[in-house]
Amino acid sequence: MKTHHYIFLTTALFVLLFYNQSPGLNLGILAIVYTVLTFFRTPLRNRSMTFILLTFTSVLSGAAFAWYGDFPSFLAVVSSLLLLGFRSRNRRMKILLLIPVVIVNFFTSFCRVFSFDEWLPKRNMSGLWQKILAFIFIPVVLVAFFFGIYAAGSDRFASLFTDWELDVDLWQLFIITMLGFFIAFNYWNYAVERLIYKNNRILENNFRENEVMPEPTYSFLDLDSERMSGVISLLALNILLVFFIIAYNYEQFYEQVKTPVQLSEETHEQVNAVIISIVMSILVLMFYFKSWFNFDPKARFMKVLAKIWIVLNTVLITSAMLKNSEYIIHHGFTYKRLGVYAFLMLSLIGLVMTFIKIHFRKKNAFLFNTITWYVYGTILICSYINWGGIITAENSKRRDFALNYHLTQINFSENQLLEYAAEKQDSKLRKEVIRKIQSRPEENFFSWILYYENIR
Repeated sequence: MKTHHYIFLTTALFVLLFYNQSPGLNLGILAIVYTVLTFFRTPLRNRSMTFILLTFTSVLSGAAFAWYGDFPSFLAVVSSLLLLGFRSRNRRMKILLLIPVVIVNFFTSFCRVFSFDEWLPKRNMSGLWQKILAFIFIPVVLVAFFFGIYAAGSDRFASLFTDWELDVDLWQLFIITMLGFFIAFNYWNYAVERLIYKNNRILENNFRENEVMPEPTYSFLDLDSERMSGVISLLALNILLVFFIIAYNYEQFYEQVKTPVQLSEETHEQVNAVIISIVMSILVLMFYFKSWFNFDPKARFMKVLAKIWIVLNTVLITSAMLKNSEYIIHHGFTYKRLGVYAFLMLSLIGLVMTFIKIHFRKKNAFLFNTITWYVYGTILICSYINWGGIITAENSKRRDFALNYHLTQINFSENQLLEYAAEKQDSKLRKEVIRKIQSRPEENFFSWILYYENIR
């Protein structure tokens, strides 16, 4: 099939799945269909291990959205399909360039769609397709478009058609068709500008020979002064960090016990400070080891200080993780406390990647290229796992189990609450959970959220 076949096919599928429907099973089906079509459309030379992995995660993301239908699974579907489509056509381009490609295509698609020679076949189409396109498709699109405009501008004009028995919402059908076409067109026929292609080399992980010349960063600082500045700064920062770690751990583990509210506020403030500190630490090291100092034989002491600083920051992250664990032991699991683990783990990965960057003389782009994939992996983990069920299952073992909180604030916890009600022989709770499940509106098939359909 040609590009236009994919565009029209997936547009028709989008209309079929989403007309008079809300997002649910339909988006999962659409994502899986897009994934399968992308796999078979991709040339063998581009089916790398990364592409195969993205195909697998895209199918899982589609299934996850069909099951949960929440924002994390939606984010996983969108990011998986964008990465898959980008990798299917650009095997060597760095994944960070996906962001400018998406932005540029979003705005240019309104013009590119009228460049018919670029996405419709240049040779003459068969007589049947010509007639369908010329006599049916184009007139229907134009009539539907102007009908929506005129109906919105004149109640009397719209009333002329209110007595019709045709049960079709033309305005919704038009919007759904345009949205489906917009998505399909940008997915199957996106363009990568030359400027973006040229910048691909900037995001390479390793330095080239012509990029390791001894050049100072600023005209007012020679290399010796800049090197000494790095040594003094990192030495001072190491000393400062040692004192901060001591004060932080004393404050966390040895000060008098506070109320749960005070403990919660202080823990989040301190963890936020740790995360910001780690991010700034990585940026400082990226500044000093962005080019020549990676290869400077006189910068060995600066490298040692940088690695010590990374180790000390790792100790700081470990302390924050221990405090978060202690907080969970005393007060139970919540989404925020699990989110703290996620941010701290990403910070730890960033430090490890920074250590690798300095030790193996990588470019700063290596950090962004690598951490992007870890962020994507975090999105997948958040979308595939029923965290609400885990939180409820673990907290239900506690004596201070906050039943109402888990019933109203925790998502996808109904199964665990029913098990808890059966264990405690709490018929009132069981009725409340069943009432909560049954209070969800009955949806059409394509709008189903499979999790709730499975427990009705």
